[in-house]
Amino acid sequence: DFELEAAIVIYLRKIYYPTGFQFPLMPIDNDIAQVEFFREAATIIMLLCIGILVGKTVSQKFAFFIFCFAVWDLFYYIFLKLLIDWPKSLLTWDILFLIPVPWVGPVIAPCIVSATMIILTLLIVYYSEKRINTRINGKEWGLLSLGSLTVIASFVWDYFQFHRKVYADQVTWTLSNETSLFQEISTYVPNEFNWGLFIAGELIIIYSMWLYVKRMGSFEK
Repeated sequence: DFELEAAIVIYLRKIYYPTGFQFPLMPIDNDIAQVEFFREAATIIMLLCIGILVGKTVSQKFAFFIFCFAVWDLFYYIFLKLLIDWPKSLLTWDILFLIPVPWVGPVIAPCIVSATMIILTLLIVYYSEKRINTRINGKEWGLLSLGSLTVIASFVWDYFQFHRKVYADQVTWTLSNETSLFQEISTYVPNEFNWGLFIAGELIIIYSMWLYVKRMGSFEK
């Protein structure tokens, strides 16, 4: 699926960005936008199903899901770089996701998130191999959720700031809209990534991982 995802994006960029991908985003016909929306949702469901089928416990299912998601995301950029020499740098801005609103950010940000996911997966697999109960407790789940939501907030922050100032009277695109996707932000060019929110979210996630390692280490003694 890694190369397929990159191939689809390459086709879309050839259609909508024949001179090269850049902001502002080109409006996408509503029928194609709906297909893209469901394609992204289907990809997440597929990765989730892999985790559910491969993992034996809740923590393992979660671990394999985020591992697949992380590898998928990293190889997506690797294939884009190999096939069309994009992005030019890790600080190049990209449209990351469409659900429920556009997520934008420099390429390095989702790569950092993917690396964090892989590390967490390796920790869970490592303790599973040692026959330790790898259950993630309530506090750890809470911190992981809080950190993840904070990271997501950093991805949508700039978009919301622009939309609030320029298109406050317009409704964001939804599946039921008849207008084109990105029509309401056809003049949007990313201004500043909220690194403060992103780093805060990452630190919360890392702290939850540290608590997890600390607790698992007590079982090894």
